[in-house]
Amino acid sequence: MSAETVPLAPSLAARINPVAKLIAALVISVTLLLSVDIVSAAVALMLTLALVGFAGLSARSFWIRTAPVWFAAPFAAITTVLYGEDAGAQLAGFGIATISEGSLMLGVAIMLRVLAIGIPGVVLMATTDPTELADGLSQVLKLPARFVLGALAGMRMIGLFIDDWRAMGRARRARGVADSQPIRRFAAQAFALLVLAIRRGSKLATAMEAKGFGSSTPRTWARESRFGTAEVVLVGIGVLIAAAAVSSALAVGTWSFVLA
Repeated sequence: MSAETVPLAPSLAARINPVAKLIAALVISVTLLLSVDIVSAAVALMLTLALVGFAGLSARSFWIRTAPVWFAAPFAAITTVLYGEDAGAQLAGFGIATISEGSLMLGVAIMLRVLAIGIPGVVLMATTDPTELADGLSQVLKLPARFVLGALAGMRMIGLFIDDWRAMGRARRARGVADSQPIRRFAAQAFALLVLAIRRGSKLATAMEAKGFGSSTPRTWARESRFGTAEVVLVGIGVLIAAAAVSSALAVGTWSFVLA
């Protein structure tokens, strides 16, 4: 079962305005981008993981949705360890790649930072309906409706493209086309999907323009997007996590402002 089809358990997070989730994730992310140290990232990651249970995601859904983050973080760390700026004693060397105490610590900090930034965003957005997010962006943040609705229409197409990719793969296997050449098969399918995406996008844009989605007339909305107490609490939790991370790093003296 794909991540898109994993059922979500009812939760309080699913009923919170998506704008609040977006703001909370941005607060944590921006704060962690201000410094590259182990302590702040570790504290933010631990606090975030402690609150995952309130998101209403099952263990299977959580691991499926966050798998790309868990996969990318070690690779970012390895690259930094091998090719990052050397500092302190050199621990090992592999040609042009060297491992020093400084690059090793920096690699660990980068890995924790990727996890601490990626997981909150994935978890919060996992309980978000794209239509509700579009309502919030237009009504709460007052973003242009034309831009928001166009982005929403594009997001709705992602599921169709995944289905198209699978259907093309099954059709090509049934005909025996490039079945023994995976690279050639991938390139051919990717080009076919690109052509299909352009055609579908053009038809969708024409249809939306014909229905008045591009009009400059102020829009009305079928559902009101509200920003109340629960949303303020969630944003406050994001601020507290960011503050705890920064305070912990400052207390132990590991905070290193990236622009300093």
